[in-house]
Amino acid sequence: LPDGRITAQGIGAVLAALMPEDAIVVDESISVGRNFGAATANAPPHDWLNIMGGSIGFGLPAATGAAIAAPGRPVIVLEGDGSAMYTLQALWSCAREGLNVKTLILANRSYQILRGEFASVGAGAPGQRATDLLSIDRPALDWVALAKGHGVEAVRVDDLEALAVAFRRALASTGPSLIELVL
Repeated sequence: LPDGRITAQGIGAVLAALMPEDAIVVDESISVGRNFGAATANAPPHDWLNIMGGSIGFGLPAATGAAIAAPGRPVIVLEGDGSAMYTLQALWSCAREGLNVKTLILANRSYQILRGEFASVGAGAPGQRATDLLSIDRPALDWVALAKGHGVEAVRVDDLEALAVAFRRALASTGPSLIELVL
């Protein structure tokens, strides 16, 4: 397992090392996780679900649906913090139904995908007002408190060793859990 600060490559390595066989991975990690598929190619057999464009916030409800459809399989959702804000209430559904959903929130404190879209349309450098709209850092979201408020066990990690410990613990439980990775 890798150690040190949290990086996309390190997250992929932890996933590959610890992902259980038959896991269903719902991937809305957009900005951070573009290469998670390659990093987990040699992990135990699993299904990988993602969406290409068109919707922000599909990850948490898709994971909820996957857990209901396949109750004997662990579901791992890789979710950006901005995307998760669109459908936060899915955490409550997971708690209410006791679903085996393990949520990894990749907290970069920004709508990074929207920053990319802003740049793609050739609008130049965003001014202060646009920057404020693309940031979710004032105040910073407390995903541990948000998850616990919805009935989901949660922990925040800021290095790869802590991620591995928290992910192992989450996988050993049968109910929902959330790990906030501060990037």
